[in-house]
Amino acid sequence: MTKDQLIAKLKTIVEPYIQDETAFVNLSEDTDFINDLKINSANLVDVVLDVEDEFDIRIENEDMEKMISVKAAMAIVNEKLEAK
Repeated sequence: MTKDQLIAKLKTIVEPYIQDETAFVNLSEDTDFINDLKINSANLVDVVLDVEDEFDIRIENEDMEKMISVKAAMAIVNEKLEAK
């Protein structure tokens, strides 16, 4: 999966939870889920669960705590997919 494909999938996953439309439109690797998209911590858990379902992976609690930006989410997803 290319970087652009992965970003597109992540964008689809986070869309229901965003609070900042402008930041969402400009979503990139550097986008922070909490500070930029204004996703609250409860919804961030939903994002992680949706990522697990979409990619058929299991994200451990320690990885979940790191998954606060698009770049971190991409790294975790790629790491889990490679381990499959």
